[in-house]
Amino acid sequence: MKHFLLVLVLLASGVVRAQTAPPRIVSLDGTVSEILSDLGLENRLVGVDVTSTYPESLKKLPKVGHNRTISAEGVLAQQPTLVLTTEKAGTKAEVLDQIRSAGVQVVSFRQEFSVEGTKKLINDVAAACRVPSKAKALTRRVDTEVAKVQKATGKPKVLFIYARGTGTMLVAGTGTPVEKMIELAGGQNATPQFTDFKPLTTEALVAADPDVILLFDSGLESLGGPAGLMSVPGIAQTKAGKNRKFVTMDGHLLTGFTPRLGKALSELSKEIALTGRPL
Repeated sequence: MKHFLLVLVLLASGVVRAQTAPPRIVSLDGTVSEILSDLGLENRLVGVDVTSTYPESLKKLPKVGHNRTISAEGVLAQQPTLVLTTEKAGTKAEVLDQIRSAGVQVVSFRQEFSVEGTKKLINDVAAACRVPSKAKALTRRVDTEVAKVQKATGKPKVLFIYARGTGTMLVAGTGTPVEKMIELAGGQNATPQFTDFKPLTTEALVAADPDVILLFDSGLESLGGPAGLMSVPGIAQTKAGKNRKFVTMDGHLLTGFTPRLGKALSELSKEIALTGRPL
């Protein structure tokens, strides 16, 4: 009887309703948003950051800003009960603390850039949304698609250039998501002498002498296409430049380590193969 009365009190106060109602989710990371969609939880999203571009339907949702410059006010305006992000997204800790202080649950996942890391993130997101069983089919799909990838042979040397016009050109060292992708696809990073990213120099470019130069689609576009890339000092002196072996991919697909990891690796391995067609 006491238990029955307690339930009535909780129902009247809204406590039970708050605990059982589906969460209103804001995602501050494109990979998390994609996972939520693949888990069948897109209808629970009430806002996303601007990196949440896949699937196409996410573009219709309210945008709360870029994950590195998001304000707590923009997120809270969507009245979420759960905010999800990753450490790599780069949202400021004080912003996340402000959201928490407003009574909203915030979960920041640690993302590891590997096949196992992708599957762990899927499981973590599903658990945070109280639907852990939904992760099984998705992680199984990741395993199946990755197993089908035919790695590039001969371990071609691949140089990744992050470009935003000729004024901003960085090359990827070790410990970067793109290096992990290159290795998983059967290639090797052409610049393993440093960690993270460093500005591109003509001397380092010629010394690296990559077989393949890899860029985001948007990066090559910012340089004016293949002709613009060829005009960058040092490019023409590399094997990649001589053979015009330039490869571009969608940035989120290439570095997001999303549930489409198998598709990304399959595409990358084919493109970096030295027998592939140059741009």
